[in-house]
Amino acid sequence: MICPNCNSKIDNSCTSCPLCGAEVGRGAANRSGANAYRNQGGAAGYASGSGILLGAAARAARANAAFSEGELVSPRLYNGVLLGVVLWGLLVNLVLCSTVHDLLLHVNPLVFIIGYSVCAIAGIFISRRSSNPWISFLGYNLLVVPFGLMLTTVVEGYGGISADVVKDAFLYTLLIAVGISGVALAFPQLFEKLGGVLAGVLLGLLICEVVLLILGRDQALVDWLVAGLFGVYIGYDVYRSQQYPKTIDNAVDSALDIYLDFVNLFIRVLSIAARNRRRD
Repeated sequence: MICPNCNSKIDNSCTSCPLCGAEVGRGAANRSGANAYRNQGGAAGYASGSGILLGAAARAARANAAFSEGELVSPRLYNGVLLGVVLWGLLVNLVLCSTVHDLLLHVNPLVFIIGYSVCAIAGIFISRRSSNPWISFLGYNLLVVPFGLMLTTVVEGYGGISADVVKDAFLYTLLIAVGISGVALAFPQLFEKLGGVLAGVLLGLLICEVVLLILGRDQALVDWLVAGLFGVYIGYDVYRSQQYPKTIDNAVDSALDIYLDFVNLFIRVLSIAARNRRRD
């Protein structure tokens, strides 16, 4: 087993590292998760009976979990898998948008919403709970496919996958994602303590968006703010992905976070690009 604190090799029967004294094993991960929950004042869910960790507690548990030497991989392989899984999700979405077009022309909206919600929640739960990368990848696809089907309706509303505004929006999103990811890797300290702030800002913007929708007001400024927020979220999740032990399963789980950031950013950039074209 490898100590998550000092990376020294220790016996599997140990409960603490003989060199640095750090607690190891699943018990240490659960205690770390519970402490993170308490430090957040209950903001993250934690159920000690079932061992379910959510939010900040889950991230702390993943970052502090101990793994055997055989489960750890090189940073190059870890990041290669992470990038490959993100690209796989985007490729699936591209294929769906190119072939399905507007799904709601063929499916009852209520049926789609229910099916989407069930698949997305199941996908996230499976991916987060599993330590098997193949099962986590299955959970990833349970989220990617319904999200892609939802995107078919969004993209079709702007003229389809071949429309110039859609192509431009994807290019802008890709450039933003690559740029902010490079910054996150080069200057990780910039993103170290942004988690709670980003979550709070996102919640505030979503509430603002709902109010503006009810009042029938223009949401152009909100689109810009949310796009900027998800751009920063990409950097934060790239930074966070590098803090976890380098296992294939953690690479898949981290890819899910970055995929969601990318797609949400794309939707906002598409809305902004379309609005600017109408003004021109």
